[in-house]
Amino acid sequence: MPEGPQLTPHLPKPLKTTIAPFKFSSLRILCALCVSVAIPFLSSAQKSQLNIAAAYDLKFALTDIAAAYEKQSNVKINLTFGSSGNFFAQIQNGAPFDIFFSADSDYPRKLNEAGLVLPNSADSYAIGKLILWSPANSKLNPQKSGWQSLLDPSVQKIAIANSDHAPYGRAAVEALRSSGLYEKIKSKLVFGENISQTAQFVQSGNAEIGILAESLIHSPAFASGHSWKIPQNQYTPLLQSFVVLKTCANKDAAVAFVAYVKSPAAQAILEKYGFAKPESLGHPIPR
Repeated sequence: MPEGPQLTPHLPKPLKTTIAPFKFSSLRILCALCVSVAIPFLSSAQKSQLNIAAAYDLKFALTDIAAAYEKQSNVKINLTFGSSGNFFAQIQNGAPFDIFFSADSDYPRKLNEAGLVLPNSADSYAIGKLILWSPANSKLNPQKSGWQSLLDPSVQKIAIANSDHAPYGRAAVEALRSSGLYEKIKSKLVFGENISQTAQFVQSGNAEIGILAESLIHSPAFASGHSWKIPQNQYTPLLQSFVVLKTCANKDAAVAFVAYVKSPAAQAILEKYGFAKPESLGHPIPR
């Protein structure tokens, strides 16, 4: 309401007319139309929204989970994908996210220790896996040759995620060291900003082969390539966790969504994309 004195309009007196019943009926129709038009806008305004930062290995799985959740709730899920380390830094600097899905458990733990997390909201939701991948038109076939594919003379560049801020990059380096190949091929490594960019390097031919997240090859763009699952005893399990951030505007909606991610329906979607359940580690899951 604007400040200052308000003017009272002087309305003309209504005129008597023989078509008053028609005007009354028209008014009722007009009111009904206004209500019918207004209802969708009210429903849209009342719909909760959640802004979620998620590691890029979840690009396909979490998109499917969010779509399924939106159909059964009055919540709009806004997903932003990137590297876990970059999101960690952004959240520390006040980025307006409600939930953070990391590709590891270290970044969520550090946010929790910094007092930025809603109490008791941290939990593990999946275990990620590494694969060696080459395009379908490549003569390299890691499915047959495994680690030896990296030593093929045709390999000039090997793509992995940046280990400075991408958990899959750290796991890739660890696996290469465990295999005894790191020193032999380190000069050929090229680094993606996140696991998605790493995959694009290989898909586009900017690298002949790469170490990727298994979750990516279950998408149509990568399903036709050659892949080999890197033995899980060669790298620390990629136990992935989420947290609800203390600055979340709608905490009830956020808590409800992460509970859904732990539900059998959402876990089935994660398994479809190659993730394992946290419980498969066989020991207590850190919170």
